[in-house]
Amino acid sequence: MPEAASPRHALITGGGTGIGAAIATALAAEGCRVTLLGRREGPLRAVAEGLPDAGFVTGDVTCPESIDTAFCAARAARGPIDILVANAGAAESGRFAAQGRAVWRRMMAVNLDAVHDCAQAALPDLLASPAGRLVVVASTAGLKGYGFSVAYSAAKHGAIGLVRSLAMELAGTKVTVNAVCPGFTDTDIVAEAVATISGKTGRSAQAARAELARFNPQGRLIDPLEVARAVAWLACTDSRSITGQSIIVAGGEIM
Repeated sequence: MPEAASPRHALITGGGTGIGAAIATALAAEGCRVTLLGRREGPLRAVAEGLPDAGFVTGDVTCPESIDTAFCAARAARGPIDILVANAGAAESGRFAAQGRAVWRRMMAVNLDAVHDCAQAALPDLLASPAGRLVVVASTAGLKGYGFSVAYSAAKHGAIGLVRSLAMELAGTKVTVNAVCPGFTDTDIVAEAVATISGKTGRSAQAARAELARFNPQGRLIDPLEVARAVAWLACTDSRSITGQSIIVAGGEIM
């Protein structure tokens, strides 16, 4: 009998909450060894303790030195990285005319620079893997414009450009590079957006959620597990012909 392949190691940034936690659950269900990376130990530990063969490392993806330290700790605990899910992100909204450079830099740092730095840190492992996978959790905002989110949308457009270009560069290897682009998803980021809308407009939270859900032709917010299942599909070994793509999870929203 041939020796069974060892479990693949998946590292997920922003893995303690929302979409990241759902992705961790989905990949663990596929038999992956999972490492969660984030800034807050509490949420990371809570997710990791509920999964088989999972652990966590703390770090700040906007700091290259912190990324290097965290990735080294992840390798020491669970071996080389076969799957990198660049999920960590943040969103700030507001009128462009009123936003200074600080907002622009914060959005670029976490939504674009961190994708670049994490991809570079993981690349040697991904190239050495029999089926290296890089999946970036982007957004429909990376494929179309939304008012009052210029910096966020620009960063997500950049992340998708990185995915497309890197996929072409690595097409002759066993590494695939793809993006998943959720619409408005029922996460803490949307909860913060609802609070902002309510605070600025006086509308109820229910009305604010409905305002975001209306972008989805199905009239609802996306469930994080729906995004996670798309990531798990892209990460599987059978998806070797899927690269350079932006998979939209948005209920039919036209880009």
